[in-house]
Amino acid sequence: MEHRTISELMTKKVVSVQLDTPFKDIAQVLADNAVSAVPVLDSLGRPAGIVSEADLLRKAADQPDLSGRTPLPHLEAWERARAEGRTAGELMSAPAVCAHPEWTVVEAARLMEVQNVKRLPIVDETDMLLGIVSRSDLLRVFLRQDKAIQEEISREVIGRAACLGASSVTAQVVHGQVALHGSVDDPLLIPVLVRMCASVDGVVSVSDDLKPARAAGEAGSAEGSGAPS
Repeated sequence: MEHRTISELMTKKVVSVQLDTPFKDIAQVLADNAVSAVPVLDSLGRPAGIVSEADLLRKAADQPDLSGRTPLPHLEAWERARAEGRTAGELMSAPAVCAHPEWTVVEAARLMEVQNVKRLPIVDETDMLLGIVSRSDLLRVFLRQDKAIQEEISREVIGRAACLGASSVTAQVVHGQVALHGSVDDPLLIPVLVRMCASVDGVVSVSDDLKPARAAGEAGSAEGSGAPS
């Protein structure tokens, strides 16, 4: 199976700012390009961090509220220092959590989850910026058509496992949900097939009613061996 790589999903024309870009210019860049965050690049064009709407909003939230209707939020020392920042380098979340273009959706999604970030700058082997990928970009794999998913499972999963005793297995895909039917020679093959199907891009879930071929054959014999009336 060939998983989609980040290079196929990333945005290549990346809007970015520099370390010394002023606060208001950052806000203007975000508004002009309808994005919620941008990479902050150092003098060599390498991502140093990410500055987002949340980083800018922290400054507004830290301002006194003369009406007294809302309490001043509690900010840790590092958060207050960033709230007082005037440039991208002072406001950004750093260091930048980056990925590489050859990574799969699974690898990128796991890194986002572990690091609790919403987007990843994509860099080459010299850490130069190539693009950016967001959560919504990764979710595009789930837009694959059921037919394409079913064809890949039939070819890459069931087809390759046929020699192991999966030749009687069929797959049905509806809304990304895979249902495996049929029988296998070895019951130990069942969890393997399920895991392989689950790893196909665009699969939402996998269920099965697979049975060992011997059990299926015995059930068929029993049904056909009833005494004549």
